[in-house]
Amino acid sequence: MRILFLFLILMNGGLLAQTSEYAGQQNRAIKTLSVAEVEGYLSGKGMGLAKAAELNHYPGPKHVLDLAEKLELSADQIRQTQQLFGQMKKEAVPLGKKLVEAERELNRLFDSGKVNEENLGALLTKIGTIQSSLRYVHLKAHLAQKKILSPRQVKSYDALRGYHEKNGRKHEMMNNHKCG
Repeated sequence: MRILFLFLILMNGGLLAQTSEYAGQQNRAIKTLSVAEVEGYLSGKGMGLAKAAELNHYPGPKHVLDLAEKLELSADQIRQTQQLFGQMKKEAVPLGKKLVEAERELNRLFDSGKVNEENLGALLTKIGTIQSSLRYVHLKAHLAQKKILSPRQVKSYDALRGYHEKNGRKHEMMNNHKCG
């Protein structure tokens, strides 16, 4: 009976212990960023930073270039979009590098055990400023891209990217106001 009781206690304790969703991430070079995130930041990828624009009818230059033929872009629109994309990358890549280095610094600070409220606050402010600047670069590119396209092309872009509105905006608004 004692053995059964001990077995049940041990089993219960084992069931209570749960593996963290972070398990394995402690081995990353920069614990707060995945390899894909580091690569994305270093190469100037959008990584969802301009989702507010993308999902509200402000196309992104990379995807516009990818869809150039289907959007029936003129030679001038292609040229303008290529310039816009190049400028966006020119601004985003250095900011991405700064962000990766700041995240690396945050990890080093905690790893060293020398973290305190003062140096933590200063570093997080720096990271937040870089993140904000990086997001701005991507969002302003979407703003500029919309001006290059016709309303028909923007509508076509949305459809090609799978952003179909179900029965228009009214349907979405009605669903957002339903109480469960």
